[in-house]
Amino acid sequence: MLKEMEEALSGIDIRVDEPLKNYTYTKVGGPADYLAFPRNRFELVRLVNFANKHDIPWLVLGNASNLIVRDGGIRGMVIMFDRLKTTTIDGYVMEVEAGANLKETTKVARDHSLTGFEFAAGIPGSVGGAVFMNAGAYWGEIAHVLVSAQVLTRDGQVKTLEARDLKFGYRQSALQTSGDIVISAKFALKPGDYTVIKQEMDRLNHLRELKQPLEYPSCGSVFKRPPGHFAGQLITEANLKGYRIGGVEVSEKHAGFMINVDNATAKDYEDLIAYVIDTVEQTSGITLEREVRIIGESL
Repeated sequence: MLKEMEEALSGIDIRVDEPLKNYTYTKVGGPADYLAFPRNRFELVRLVNFANKHDIPWLVLGNASNLIVRDGGIRGMVIMFDRLKTTTIDGYVMEVEAGANLKETTKVARDHSLTGFEFAAGIPGSVGGAVFMNAGAYWGEIAHVLVSAQVLTRDGQVKTLEARDLKFGYRQSALQTSGDIVISAKFALKPGDYTVIKQEMDRLNHLRELKQPLEYPSCGSVFKRPPGHFAGQLITEANLKGYRIGGVEVSEKHAGFMINVDNATAKDYEDLIAYVIDTVEQTSGITLEREVRIIGESL
């Protein structure tokens, strides 16, 4: 299969038995059978068509931020989008490829004096992942600015979905059940003042630095916000700040984060998440729901 893959997919960067911990924000995760880095959508379609033809399971990781990959890794083909990051601007509309860094995308909007994207100035990860999760912060979310998304279906077809087709909810979109993969997204912004936009982005980034443990590897916010509550506050009230399993610890700085402090494993993350959910339910009666995705195989 490897020889046939090399011949059919010549020119595409594909790595065999590659540890995914080298690419995830948590710095955990076992190997992918094949890890591919397409440079454009044509290479992406070639990869998907080859995988489908040979019944090789495949998935896209984007920038692997709000994600935990289990220690046994992922069978089949994993596709990373970090080379698909072209951004174009037409008037007040930005079209951005899915692998573009979301924080860098907000800087492009700022540099063109376009407002509406400030809320995302400090959100880690890719544009594609942000659309998939309907990422948000500080009272803004992707649903507020998205016009449409170009997606790749599981059978290798490219189509365009309007924002309404994505059925956005809190950290939810129709992509989470359809299996469609975002290739690029269009965002409608508004004319603004560069200085005002920059000041707001700087303010939000400062708040994030004060509140979040950005100095450690993590998967970002672990839990969704329960209606009428804050996950971090519930975890704090359960006296779980600083609680540790293996190499993963509930952050002392923000209890909604779990940080890799000492060569953690994905199992450490899963065990700590389960313990926090159980403890918070016992102390408050509220069941926390994971925001972070957990994928792959256990050892």
